Amino acid sequence: MAILDLPRNIMLENGAIHYLGKLIRSKGGRKVFILMDSFLAKPPLNLHEKIGVIFTKSGIEYKLFTNFSGEPSTKHVKEALIHFNDFHGDCVLGIGGGSAIDLAKALSVFGKSMDTEWKSIPNYQKLDRLPLFAVPTTSGTGSEVTKIMVITDIVTNIKMNPSHPDLVPDVAILDPELTLTLPPNFTVYTGLDALSHAIEGLLSNRATIMTKLFSIEAIKLIGKSLPKVFENGSDIDSRREMMLASCYAGIAFSNASTNLAHAAGRALGARFNIPHGLSVALLMPFVMEFSLDSCQEHFAEIALALGASPSLSKEKLTLFPISSLEKFNEKFGIWHDGLKYIDTKKLNAEIPTLVNDALSGNGIATNRRVPTEQDIRNVFHLLAEKLSNLNSQTVSEIK
Repeated sequence: MAILDLPRNIMLENGAIHYLGKLIRSKGGRKVFILMDSFLAKPPLNLHEKIGVIFTKSGIEYKLFTNFSGEPSTKHVKEALIHFNDFHGDCVLGIGGGSAIDLAKALSVFGKSMDTEWKSIPNYQKLDRLPLFAVPTTSGTGSEVTKIMVITDIVTNIKMNPSHPDLVPDVAILDPELTLTLPPNFTVYTGLDALSHAIEGLLSNRATIMTKLFSIEAIKLIGKSLPKVFENGSDIDSRREMMLASCYAGIAFSNASTNLAHAAGRALGARFNIPHGLSVALLMPFVMEFSLDSCQEHFAEIALALGASPSLSKEKLTLFPISSLEKFNEKFGIWHDGLKYIDTKKLNAEIPTLVNDALSGNGIATNRRVPTEQDIRNVFHLLAEKLSNLNSQTVSEIK
């Protein structure tokens, strides 16, 4: 059965942020609690000031919460709830990357029903939550259109990723102008995250004829536009294509699931405090090598979407996506950035824990080739070997 869970409204337009007040009022919102990445509310961006003007003109009260950094945790949710309850808001707005939007999702649920249980969220027939609005400032997570939120449990240090159709925001506002100031490294981290969403959504054993359409189109857009915005962050047309691609990829994986790269990437990111998109990008080539034999025809489709010539042999087409990801990682400095966060000796020592963490989340059973513990261990060993060799090469060059 093919089913899509989507926001009620998705708006894509340069300057779309200016419609925010009108859209919130149309949903009955009058007191908005805003979760915003802290750097957006500081000079030179001062996005909170622009939002404040929009809401004041619309007659909307608002409360800003920016006291979180990195990826959202259960601690952040509790702190935000204290401020939300003092404000008595009637709706929630997430502005920023996936962290801000995921935190807004959690607050929309727990702000309405404090006794909701994290582990039970996927089992609720209906989640009783507050109206939820999402404005992404990156082109990567797709959280503005997904039914998933990723929140780290500070007790276990495991990234929980409960899924429920009612976690899909009511309104997603896509304003490419908000991504113009994103620096090159986070442009590619988030862009490669979107690419992995699209690819894993296509390779998932839960993919449908509808999710496939979104996956393929997202892959086409990212393959064409990500190198352009890496070279020129002011390319508004490519920024617009990346924002649309991220949205499409979000729809694809939200309805079909991510797979092993995300299951392993969440574990790696939590243990080494790595930006999510970077952790997934580090693992994608090795995960795709593992999955290759189980879905060669899908790899050929990915290759064509990435611009491979249809005249290539079947073997070359199936290998094209892996080599493309490796080239992206080289071009965008992903391997070197990985070494900024990962000590390879510690990585090898942590592999048993990383494997257990990966197995505790979703994405294992939906991998086209379901991995064993040993398979996941091999993926982490391959990453450790790659980074170790690169580190040795760098040290040798310095000498």
